[in-house]
Amino acid sequence: MDLNTVLDVRDARAQEPWRPGDAWLGGGTYLFSEPQPRLRRLVDLSRMGWEPVRPAADGALEIAATCTIAQLSRFGRTLRAPTAPLVEQCCRAFLASFKIWNMATVGGNLCNALPAGPMISLTAALDGTCLLRAQDGSTRLVQVADFVTGAGRKVLAEGELLRSVTLPARSLRCRTAFRQASLYGLGRSGALVIGTLDPQDGSLTVTITAATRRPFRLRFALPPGPARLHEAIASAIDGGDWYDDIHGLPQWRRHMAFHLAEQVRQELTGGDGAR
Repeated sequence: MDLNTVLDVRDARAQEPWRPGDAWLGGGTYLFSEPQPRLRRLVDLSRMGWEPVRPAADGALEIAATCTIAQLSRFGRTLRAPTAPLVEQCCRAFLASFKIWNMATVGGNLCNALPAGPMISLTAALDGTCLLRAQDGSTRLVQVADFVTGAGRKVLAEGELLRSVTLPARSLRCRTAFRQASLYGLGRSGALVIGTLDPQDGSLTVTITAATRRPFRLRFALPPGPARLHEAIASAIDGGDWYDDIHGLPQWRRHMAFHLAEQVRQELTGGDGAR
């Protein structure tokens, strides 16, 4: 789509002062998908030269905001960690063409803050941390689970940039279980639940996305039984948190979230757990 209100495109390396009507341009798959009448200038991040995925010395992974879904998918196939299948599962949850895969970025998916964003699901489930950079060069760290605050809402201040997301080494060593539900075969996720089982201390984490307006990450020091899991989800997510759009009514999303969470629990614990 032509953005006929945009008057200029600038290279982000120039670090020009931010002004009203500016927007960061990553892959552009969202920006160019619909009219953006408030925008006057795009600040292009594509030439920043950030390494798509950078392993850290401690075993963590830093994923650049400009890393495309195709790049992340290729890296995931070479990853020697128990979480490797989860990377591909979340990439495939896009249900997008190869053209989108090669342009859409991890950072763009997080910053759009859509409930069905699968990069939000992946990075929240693995306890990811966002590195945010303000216009004055200062930085701050925010957990992915706290970065998205609602449908289309995030904690970014005016002109603030999502630089990268770091997944800790401990999370990469976890066993994972993935469940997704849509109203139709190639539809947008109506509910997506990811479980992780930490081999170090036996704790279980259940992350619910797509069904809710923002990510909900529930951690259990010991694997719960079905009743305790149900109670924890019901306590954490109230009626207004369940998302409502053409891809699923709140009641259906709630039902599927409980159902998929129990499947995840059973897969990771063999059905065992505290009551």
